[in-house]
Amino acid sequence: MDGIPKEVSTGRECDPTKWISKANRAKGTKEDVKTLNAYLDTLEHKVADTHLQMTKRGEEITAESIKMKYLGRDIPRKTLLTVFLEHNEQMKALLGKGFKPNTLKGYNTSLSHIERYLNESLNLKDIEVRKMDHAFVAGYEFFLRSALGCSEVSAAKYIKHLRKIVKLCLAHKWVTEDPFAFYKNSAKAKEKEFLTEDELERIERKLFTIPRLAHVRDIFVFCCYTGLSYADVKKLSDDDIGRGFGGKLWIFTNREKTETASNIPILPKALEILSRYSDYAPPVSKGKLLPVLSNQKMNSYLKEIADLCGITKKLTFHMARHTFATTVTLSNDVPIETVAKMLGHTDIKTTQHYAKLLDTRIGRDMDKLEEALGNKTSKYDTRMPKAAFGKMPDISLQPCLKGNKAG
Repeated sequence: MDGIPKEVSTGRECDPTKWISKANRAKGTKEDVKTLNAYLDTLEHKVADTHLQMTKRGEEITAESIKMKYLGRDIPRKTLLTVFLEHNEQMKALLGKGFKPNTLKGYNTSLSHIERYLNESLNLKDIEVRKMDHAFVAGYEFFLRSALGCSEVSAAKYIKHLRKIVKLCLAHKWVTEDPFAFYKNSAKAKEKEFLTEDELERIERKLFTIPRLAHVRDIFVFCCYTGLSYADVKKLSDDDIGRGFGGKLWIFTNREKTETASNIPILPKALEILSRYSDYAPPVSKGKLLPVLSNQKMNSYLKEIADLCGITKKLTFHMARHTFATTVTLSNDVPIETVAKMLGHTDIKTTQHYAKLLDTRIGRDMDKLEEALGNKTSKYDTRMPKAAFGKMPDISLQPCLKGNKAG
């Protein structure tokens, strides 16, 4: 202690004639005096507890530091929108160095959603981060689902963004209690759609007289047999093709989304498509192997392709990646670890979301089981002896029925 006293107002008043200076308490037995003394006892205990906690943490202890800690002025008063904006500005400065434009776009959308939540639901322009609690988080999720019409999965994504900002505040000790401590997200991942073998064959065999549809079909089918995403096939160039295991042609690339290695042997159908476009002028002039259009146009033309092929599923370009993981690989007994490696996943749990077991594979597995069980000869006579349990007595339900009527 530095010995320099500091004063803090209690915010209470007392008749000077009733004040005992030595005891620092009021004298008397009336209810107002008892209430005042009880309040002063509480403040004294709070100051003593503050001193104890500072001692445990090895902090510098002075009258000023105890006063600031007691008043809560030792913690910087950060506001949520300010912290969120600073986070997004830092992310913007690191684009191309670990962050993608789409990631920043998502966080900017989150920022605007929280701003609307503060304005429309809480009538606030901003809020101190230390004032966020469980009710704030739960209210935000409800606002996303009700006012903004977000799906469960979309709402969970925006809540995840907020959780990241909260963790940042906790790390800087701008907040001391986690508002997510008792929050539980109940959103379930949406089932990934994919093409069946029959649907994929229909698209492959369909003769398109319109060049743009033929090009989009070819690129889509190519991704069905390679597992490449839109961003990855769009940047695919000659430099990404090389000889791999067994002297066969492989794709050696890094995923645009995660920058993880994705090495894929080129199957005959995918290789045939590449060969078909080897002399195609537009992509060659740009150094790319395939004439990939914008994602919006690709998906728009895929809708036309689905209609012409009699496919009722909502056909999107990313469905090619799902199809590769299920119909092309897993259903043909390719191990999930191998599929994960080709897809460029760092966690096999991610692959499990894409790779759903098909009924065809389940059927084949059960056929193998049935065959294995059929080859085994039972050592026991499974016929039940007629006299094993003696004569079974007849059971009449009539008394029960009568009892029910009486009841």
